Amino acid sequence: MPDAPDDRATDPRPRDVPAQRAWPAVLLVLVLLLLGALGWWRWQQRDSASPASTSPAAGAAATASPGARRGSGGGPRGSEAARVLPVTVVAAASENVPVVRDALGTVTSLRTVVVRPQVDGQLLRVAFREGQLVKAGELLAEIDPRPFEVQLAQAQGQLARDRALLENAKVDLERYRTLVRQDAASAQQLDTQAALVRQYEGALKTDQAQVDNARLQLGYTRITAPFAGRLGLRLVDAGNLVRAGDTNGIVTITQIQPIGVTFSIAEKDLAPILERYRAGREMKVEALARDQREVLASGRLTTLDKQIDTTTGTLKMKAEFANADMALFPNQFVNVRVEIDTLEGATVIPSAAVQRGAPGAYVYVVQQGDTVALRPVSLGPADGQRVVVREGVSVGERVVVDGVDNLRDGARVEPIDKEAAERAATQPGEPRRRTAGRRS
Repeated sequence: MPDAPDDRATDPRPRDVPAQRAWPAVLLVLVLLLLGALGWWRWQQRDSASPASTSPAAGAAATASPGARRGSGGGPRGSEAARVLPVTVVAAASENVPVVRDALGTVTSLRTVVVRPQVDGQLLRVAFREGQLVKAGELLAEIDPRPFEVQLAQAQGQLARDRALLENAKVDLERYRTLVRQDAASAQQLDTQAALVRQYEGALKTDQAQVDNARLQLGYTRITAPFAGRLGLRLVDAGNLVRAGDTNGIVTITQIQPIGVTFSIAEKDLAPILERYRAGREMKVEALARDQREVLASGRLTTLDKQIDTTTGTLKMKAEFANADMALFPNQFVNVRVEIDTLEGATVIPSAAVQRGAPGAYVYVVQQGDTVALRPVSLGPADGQRVVVREGVSVGERVVVDGVDNLRDGARVEPIDKEAAERAATQPGEPRRRTAGRRS
């Protein structure tokens, strides 16, 4: 009987099916073990970074310690809060503050004249120095007077001749009157003689006018200053023949005492100026140097132009200055400051104390305990170095002017009085104090 066929030899399915089904379960267990090991390792690392965290006292110490806070991810805020920042402070003061308008102006002479000869002749001498200050009527130059003296003598001679003829005609007129009364002469002869007298009287007036004209021409040979001022460069030398029609003239004279400054104010700033000007109230004007720190001269507003310039939207004005020290020079550019009004007892702080940001304009005010408070302020007029505070700061409160870079509301500071620091810096032999606002 033949042997039965072996089923295992003919079965196509693999013999290790149970082992293959066990592999997914094994892999899942391995993954879970790996995740558990990784979690345990991270927990050990975290626990080793803060070994004292299990104790409440140690946790409080770590909280108080800046180093522990940095290690626990708290960042540098704890150190910044504990740090004391040196700052420079100035106390708000009460002052009378002028309300001003600033502009750019040009110094202009009130009078400038080209001195020209009024008669023709040879320039005999020049009696001035270039750039000299002269008074009104002072001799500047002289033209040869001899031709004009001759003309004057001729006119005087003609006057004397006609005067003698007039006197003789008057004597004859009296004779004719006597003869007419005696019927020894006719009335016609008397009338003719009377007309002759009137003719000589007319000629005498003409001669007198010629004498006066000759004397005037002779006076023109002395060229004098029409007003007090400063002379320019000499335009002609002695010995030259000069004429009344010469364009260049002899010299230019410019008035510098007093002197004027012309400037323009924007249309939007005109209202208070016009109100004060129309009321006849005087307005002080200052001429300042380019850096606006030095006042060169003080004067008053004298003139407003008749219309606004449509090109620039400004109104031109002129101020007059005595210029006693001659600090102003014609055609010089200066900064002009017009004082319109004065705020009495205004609260003033340095402009450097004002910061600007999201809250608008604000300052840091030093409070009790040497902490600072961020305080919004309402500002008034400013003059570059100081500014008026309408609201937000009271007189006597200290504001930070230097060292605001790292300040925050409530930060602790070491206030240093600005004036005291400046005095200490200027005194030799004393140690320098640390600079306010330096980063530590």
